[in-house]
Amino acid sequence: MELAVEKYKVENEPYYLPIKQEVELFEAAYAAKLPVMLKGPTGCGKTRFVEYMAYRMNRPLITVACHEDLSATDLVGRFLLEGEETVWHDGPLTTAVRNGAICYLDEVVEARKDTVVIIHPLTDDRRRLPIEKRGTVIEAPPEFMLVVSYNPGYQSILKDLKQSTRQRFVAMEFDYPNAEDEAEIVAKEGKIEMQTAQDLVKIGQKVRNLRGHGLEEGVSTRLLIYAAQMISKGISPIDAAEVALCSPITDDRELQRSIREIVTTII
Repeated sequence: MELAVEKYKVENEPYYLPIKQEVELFEAAYAAKLPVMLKGPTGCGKTRFVEYMAYRMNRPLITVACHEDLSATDLVGRFLLEGEETVWHDGPLTTAVRNGAICYLDEVVEARKDTVVIIHPLTDDRRRLPIEKRGTVIEAPPEFMLVVSYNPGYQSILKDLKQSTRQRFVAMEFDYPNAEDEAEIVAKEGKIEMQTAQDLVKIGQKVRNLRGHGLEEGVSTRLLIYAAQMISKGISPIDAAEVALCSPITDDRELQRSIREIVTTII
């Protein structure tokens, strides 16, 4: 492995609680050299799962946060002037392919459609990356893996993956854990007592029931952990719930009032 990717190694094991067969499915996809698509709501553990698998399989992990200005050049690379010379610099996707890393495109639907097309040759049996600006093609080594993620709940007609892209991946569905598992995660990650974690999870579940009643997205496991971390630093549970659960997810005063009522009922 080149020294350039040593900084992408996941040095410490991330905490991840397997919920179903996601670990076995991911490892099977890796062994079969198949690209993987992770689908699920915001903050349900998709990114943490990829980090955990990279650590477990001892592979470098190069993560790209996709956005609407992300170009193919940003992914593949570009020529830059250095003094009087023009020097080629690999983009994150090219770096991952060259070094047999896991390349994780987070929220891939946010990228421009003409940018997403660049990954197509990597997602079938060719497993190659054309670099048009250099007139070269890189063959992906067996260790390389492409992983993408997105939140189906936020997609519209204008922001969705084409079938020509979707059908190049095996897809794994993620969701918020059941109450028992989620409480274990919140207690562990937030460093709080189990009873407090269970109360936070109850709040989270009740707030999620407000989806479709003016709330676009429920409270994520990530936000529950944030609330727990605030509590572990001496903030009262009511105040922690205010800043981590109530304020971030909506600006609607009525919805905020409803969430506060849920909080004060449980805590």
